[in-house]
Amino acid sequence: MEPTEDLPIDKKIFSALFFSLFAAVTGVGIVVPLLPVYAHSLGATGIYIALIFGGFSATRTLFLPWFGRLSDQKGRKPFITFGLFSYFLISLAFIVFEDIHSLILLRAIQGVASAMIMPVAQAYIGEITPKGKEGISMGVFNMSVFSGLSIGPLLGGVIKDYFSLQAAFGCMGVLAFGAFCLSLFFLPPVSREQTVIREYRPTPWRRLIQDRELVSIFFFRMAYTTCIGIIWGFLPVYADARFGLSSASIGFLVVTGVAVSGIMNIPMGVVSDRMDKRILVVAGGAVILFAISRVGFADGFWGLFMANAIFGIGGGISMPALMALAVISGNRTESMGAVMSLVTVAHSLGMLCGSLIAGIIMDVLKLEYAFYVGAVIMGLGTMVFVLGLCIGPKKPTGER
Repeated sequence: MEPTEDLPIDKKIFSALFFSLFAAVTGVGIVVPLLPVYAHSLGATGIYIALIFGGFSATRTLFLPWFGRLSDQKGRKPFITFGLFSYFLISLAFIVFEDIHSLILLRAIQGVASAMIMPVAQAYIGEITPKGKEGISMGVFNMSVFSGLSIGPLLGGVIKDYFSLQAAFGCMGVLAFGAFCLSLFFLPPVSREQTVIREYRPTPWRRLIQDRELVSIFFFRMAYTTCIGIIWGFLPVYADARFGLSSASIGFLVVTGVAVSGIMNIPMGVVSDRMDKRILVVAGGAVILFAISRVGFADGFWGLFMANAIFGIGGGISMPALMALAVISGNRTESMGAVMSLVTVAHSLGMLCGSLIAGIIMDVLKLEYAFYVGAVIMGLGTMVFVLGLCIGPKKPTGER
């Protein structure tokens, strides 16, 4: 079933989802630059730091396909609201528990909650997006994520430097509760969802995982987020151990790539609706490859800053186009929730692989080598995308 071209997007639903995700992601982003250094101060080795970040990705990966498909069948709102409320409870638990094993467990539980939120919200947006506007719609919506991840790490570093780590966790909880209230009161009940989204006859999982377009999108997204996992999980440790940077400086570095990518999402979303999306994905992949390789060569704060800024440019070029391709695939297969869950599975697996790879390299070799390995992985992901989606006959839109 194809979406109608003249159907306007529901601004109330879009706004509720946008600001709910912005508040939740800002809260989570607050602790991104703090957890690796905090865990390291508790005596965590590289592999334990990897487990703290990787545990989140592992549990999210396990539950994503289930929640994505269930949301296609049962409705979106229950999953979004329950996931956000769970984020609030987990934030309070971070304040109480102060050992490495508890951090790993809480991050694993947080991964389950995350599986209810992001892909389901993205599927909701994909459902209400008019045909031909996939790039700009996903570009604007992704600003909620990129803005939250831009503000969160910087805010977290400042709170930690001027107050305490527990204050940062408390701020995360307040924002998560605010996001829960927004989704609870402003999203329509499940009984009204079918008035604003389309009824689907979902494609079976077997056909989805054999779909060449989805496989190409999956592997590019996984390669990209493997690089993100390496940077988010271990750039703070690298910057702290090698250059002795403050928490605020590290937060600023982490936020740089996210902020640059977020700023580019709207204009590149417009561009992706007007030109070949595949070209933008490949071009962005090349920029990402170059940027992450430069992290290992950086000689201080400004070298790390430039590498992260270029990394953000690559993500800003490729991600709106890639997500637009995912929306088109979701409409074509009539399985928007399942498709978005697969895209998020790729994200989670990438974060997991990035954390584990960097953690092992940190313990066995030198941490800077992890960034070079990330460049190789990005190159492979881009090649898979080119071979799978850009070369060979394109599957007809209506094929099931």
